[in-house]
Amino acid sequence: MARNARIFGCQAAIVDLCFSHHLATAADAWGFIVTPPVIAAISPAVMEETERQSEERGWATAKTLAEALPYIQIYDRETVVIKYGGHAMGETAVAKQFAADVVLLKLMGVNPVVVHGGGPQISAMLEKAGVRSNFIDGLRVTDRDTMAVAEMVLSGAVNKEIAHWISVAGKEADVRGVGLSGKDAGLLTVEKTTRTRRDPDSLIEHEVDLGFVGEPTKVDPKLIAGLIASETDDWVPVIAPIGVADDGQTYNVNADTVAGAVAGSLNAKRMLLLTDVRGVLDKDGEIIRQMSIDEAQALIADGTATGGMIPKLETAIAAVRAGVEAVVILDGRRPHAMLVELFTEHGAGTLVQA
Repeated sequence: MARNARIFGCQAAIVDLCFSHHLATAADAWGFIVTPPVIAAISPAVMEETERQSEERGWATAKTLAEALPYIQIYDRETVVIKYGGHAMGETAVAKQFAADVVLLKLMGVNPVVVHGGGPQISAMLEKAGVRSNFIDGLRVTDRDTMAVAEMVLSGAVNKEIAHWISVAGKEADVRGVGLSGKDAGLLTVEKTTRTRRDPDSLIEHEVDLGFVGEPTKVDPKLIAGLIASETDDWVPVIAPIGVADDGQTYNVNADTVAGAVAGSLNAKRMLLLTDVRGVLDKDGEIIRQMSIDEAQALIADGTATGGMIPKLETAIAAVRAGVEAVVILDGRRPHAMLVELFTEHGAGTLVQA
């Protein structure tokens, strides 16, 4: 154990007695070695500099909080839907930090609702099972076996882990994550997705079968609204992107699309699409800080937006049209990205609005 003391006018660290049980020789009985205290003198100048730096950090923190006040008031009692996904979900340290930031949002008066993906986790499980994944325009082609794995991973392991980390981070203030899927309480009704692709040679549109992939047709927000409106408890809904059709068939739904549909049904102030890219990039690879939904459509039409960015922009456009004030696409791997976006003037990522 270390203690501080002042010896000969200097600050010192004193290490207390250390006992070690050992056998000295073959003929000896068991005994103890007693090591004397070790005294390490610390220069007063070093101590003063450490204290000065600590004080400066304290003032800097206070300044940051004061500057955030106008933004905190903007989002007070407002709903923010957060789509959490990308490869950052597989990193425990990043997941814990995300959960802590969600708890902070809740304690600052924001009503966060989390919708998560899990594509890399599904792919890893399918690979273990020897099943190859195919994608079309960023959407996974889902057969019956893949659907079973997707539901197990999304509604099970991933969903409960995120809800758990939120509950752990909010333990002292009793903020709790609640793990749900679109199948609970009729939250998400879907229909089978239909997609077409144009043949590059004939330019004829052909229908593409994505299997058990669905599109939201109805969101019943009653359960979510009840949880976030509670005056006695601090709940954070965590939703897995699994939905049910009218015939009872379960479908895998793109998490971005679910987040947009949920945000629209809740008239959310903001929707944050956390992923593993910086935001929307232009043809030169530079990030676009802000755009209208018309500009977003143009990026899809001219081929600037490709792959997984297409459903993200389509989601942003649909969410804004459904009543969400703005959607932000940002890098969820960066520490405190949500806080920077909501509570600073420069924000983070790409903002899409009407």
